[in-house]
Amino acid sequence: MNLPPPRIALIGECMIELQQHADGSLHQSFGGDTLNTAVYLSRELGGRASVDYVTALGDDSFSDSMCRIWREEGIGLDLVQRLPGRLPGLYCIQTDAKGERRFLYWRNEAAVRDCFTAPSAAPVLAALPDYDVLYFSGITLAVLGECGREKLVEVLELARQGDTRVVFDNNYRPRLWAGVEQARAAYRSVLPYVDMALLTLEDEQALFDYADAQAVFSAHENIGTPEVVIKRGAGSCLVHCEGEAFEVPACKVETVVDTTAAGDSFSAAYLASRLGGGDPQQAALAGHRLASRVIQVRGALIPRT
Repeated sequence: MNLPPPRIALIGECMIELQQHADGSLHQSFGGDTLNTAVYLSRELGGRASVDYVTALGDDSFSDSMCRIWREEGIGLDLVQRLPGRLPGLYCIQTDAKGERRFLYWRNEAAVRDCFTAPSAAPVLAALPDYDVLYFSGITLAVLGECGREKLVEVLELARQGDTRVVFDNNYRPRLWAGVEQARAAYRSVLPYVDMALLTLEDEQALFDYADAQAVFSAHENIGTPEVVIKRGAGSCLVHCEGEAFEVPACKVETVVDTTAAGDSFSAAYLASRLGGGDPQQAALAGHRLASRVIQVRGALIPRT
């Protein structure tokens, strides 16, 4: 019997991206953590799954261009709201000689702030529990705001009553929160629903003061998270899955150009591999391979070629 392809919904924000070159000139594109993951996930799965993006945009030309690009990448737009008179957020990437990044943001009035609270959100919220996979990040939690987060928790409660798998990337950005306690409360409200946690070690330590990776694993064992992946940049990643532990070395890269979306692309390839039947070690290798290609090109989204 041929089963229908899995349906995946990724929730978050896409922004107008400006890349500042050494001569001060700017290159304009688009990016955002869950959007980056959605694009790379769609590419990795190659039509073997339905990948939809969940966000709110304006009715401007930048929002039009975003939707066109997503459609070309095979991403479904049924859950993208277009709010009249609103605009997307904007950020600028400044990259040093070692490929490390500094971000400048303009996002306080972005349309995504009302993604789950606008009147047009009702059918979106109703549709989400029927997906096979729901994916969101710590940045998603921040930009949704308190009311939006409450709506998200309601969705997760309904989703977990069925067979939906919930995937969470921690992506903690302190500047998006009023304080660390607000962020901790928001994370703790969703973590009990998470089936797969894709974590950056530095973010976990900054948010929860964990001493090391083992402390992170112990905390998630207490929560009951079945699968936990700790990303450690150029170092090996660590995986705990259903009582087994794995350490998978990263791919060596001679020249790092831009580390933007390294973690997002890793998460996409890891999830794609797991959805395709790969074990955690195979999935981690797939994540490292894709991330190693992404960091050799400027910008969040490398050319498909």
